[in-house]
Amino acid sequence: MSRPLLDIVVAMAENGVIGRDGDMPWHLSTDLKYFKKLTLGRPMVMGRKTYESIGRPLPGRETFVVSRDPAFKSDGIAVLGDLDAALDAAAASAEAKGAPSFVVAGGGAIYAAAIGRADRLFVTRIAVSPEGDTHFPSIDPELWTLTAAEPMVRGERDSADAIFETWARRR
Repeated sequence: MSRPLLDIVVAMAENGVIGRDGDMPWHLSTDLKYFKKLTLGRPMVMGRKTYESIGRPLPGRETFVVSRDPAFKSDGIAVLGDLDAALDAAAASAEAKGAPSFVVAGGGAIYAAAIGRADRLFVTRIAVSPEGDTHFPSIDPELWTLTAAEPMVRGERDSADAIFETWARRR
């Protein structure tokens, strides 16, 4: 089997905002279902603040949380002191399980540190431009190719329109 791919999954506003005050400044039930489809059965890496905003390990996804706080612990997750250790552990887990990829799921600092290593980006581009304190790094078209863009079918529990984009690293 080839090595598992590193996927980044993110919901991002048109202005690059991904968060405000520890939460997302929108509600997209349809995107949450898409996130589940992309991540179920795959190991996930996230920062401590992102984990705490979710509040629990997500079912069916082994979770590796990056935290510089050696006292941080939570049932059902693995806590690692740096991103390299978390990515290595998630890749090894994906390989052992036969999963084709593992996922980086936030937040801003983790995305910024991981984007240079990612193989694919799954971006939900939301048609809003809210104020925010957390941003996704810019996607450099010299390094990435947009391979798919599909409008999200907006449901009654979605606060905005969105497009599901898939980006592949140029080789």
